[in-house]
Amino acid sequence: AVAMFTGKANCPYYAKAELLADYLQTNLPNFRVHKITQHPDKWEQWLHDICETNGWEHRQSPIIWRELLDRGGKGQLLGGLNDFLEYAQKYYGITSMMLNEEMLDIAEENLQAHLDIVKEDEEIESLIKPMQIWITSASVPICYHLIPLLANGEVFGMTTEISIHLLDTEQFKEILRSIVMEAEDMAFPLLRNISEHTKIDQAFIDADIIIVLDDVLLNLEVQSLENYIREVSEICQVYAPLIEKNAKSEVKVISSGKTFANLKATMLRTYGPSIRPENIIAISTSWESAAKAMLARKLNMNTAGVKDVIVWGNITGSNYIDLSHAKLYGYDCAIRGPPNFQRPLLNMIYDSEWIHSELLSAQSTLSSRVSRCTGMLPAHAVATVLRYWYHGSPSEEIISVGILSEGQFCIPEGIIFSMPVRFQNGNWEVMTELEINETTQKVLGRLSHELVQEKLVALKEINEMHPYEA
Repeated sequence: AVAMFTGKANCPYYAKAELLADYLQTNLPNFRVHKITQHPDKWEQWLHDICETNGWEHRQSPIIWRELLDRGGKGQLLGGLNDFLEYAQKYYGITSMMLNEEMLDIAEENLQAHLDIVKEDEEIESLIKPMQIWITSASVPICYHLIPLLANGEVFGMTTEISIHLLDTEQFKEILRSIVMEAEDMAFPLLRNISEHTKIDQAFIDADIIIVLDDVLLNLEVQSLENYIREVSEICQVYAPLIEKNAKSEVKVISSGKTFANLKATMLRTYGPSIRPENIIAISTSWESAAKAMLARKLNMNTAGVKDVIVWGNITGSNYIDLSHAKLYGYDCAIRGPPNFQRPLLNMIYDSEWIHSELLSAQSTLSSRVSRCTGMLPAHAVATVLRYWYHGSPSEEIISVGILSEGQFCIPEGIIFSMPVRFQNGNWEVMTELEINETTQKVLGRLSHELVQEKLVALKEINEMHPYEA
């Protein structure tokens, strides 16, 4: 038979029983011990479960039983410390002379040893357990382009394995299956697993990252903007509780797509209040990249040399491309300098009429370029921001991201608003040190009002649909 000992790691009675058991195992040829130390926070639930499984009645630490290996069936309950002392005295004529102070010292050592083991196990698990990535509306082209970017090791690092979960409705099951097969055929060394999911109640299990790609086909001739807003809100009302229930507590949620990127992030925050607010963001990088490319074409230079273009406001709605902090690196002009030499962009574009008509006013050219893209640009934008989030963005470079406003730049609190940030040490911070001029401040006020109204419409539509849940 094997004697099973389980108790709270910081329990002095467990320490006394454990030491006596070790003595018996050392000095008796047929006495075997198996010890299971439990964290104090998990002890009550563990004790309840094992007693319920075996039909035992026991409420203290430790609990001791005999596993009858040669007979099968459930173990034989011996009881707690006093029962074990009596058992040792009766059958072996041995008792414990441990003093109370010794019991307390050993209990403290047991707890520290247990915490060290748990920490070591967690570190080992983090190295071998893949990062869980869930992508919603995964049949869209963005997802198709995104998978290779996530799986090639450049986003999370060449030692981090990932597992990708593609979520969509039943009607897209075959598309998901074909994406899965193609990704498997590519044999990415870091892609541990890729799978399709169509059952919404199983969504986001153990998720480390959730990328929300859901879109609505916006056609205001067919139905009103309010109806589209309601549609988006209802999607988020389904997702948010599932994220709270199934995902990891530190889950990062990314909103992308062609429509309502800010609103999706705002509504996920609204209906998922336990999700960390700083972990819900919307991707502005597509607009940022497209604006840089347009400027580079105008200046006949490499796009990579255009830096610090800021996208303010509603990413997939009314936004503002701010060039007041933009800089040019490696620009071919009369003044030359080392690679880190930069010039203010507005000083280099003398055609102010072009700036106002082509880029800053209606932004029709940019809007059509971004909305027409087949998925490569937004996929690259998501991958870029994830890489920055995990490994930091280039030093001193401005990155535009839709984040929950806390009143920075006089923007109202409680809306997801695109603004300048930097990423470092696994977090981001708003670049509040940037000075904005009076014109920009007025534009931000107008954009803020639009987003506040959009949120109010979303909440109003949902409240009218579900008045008792509101």
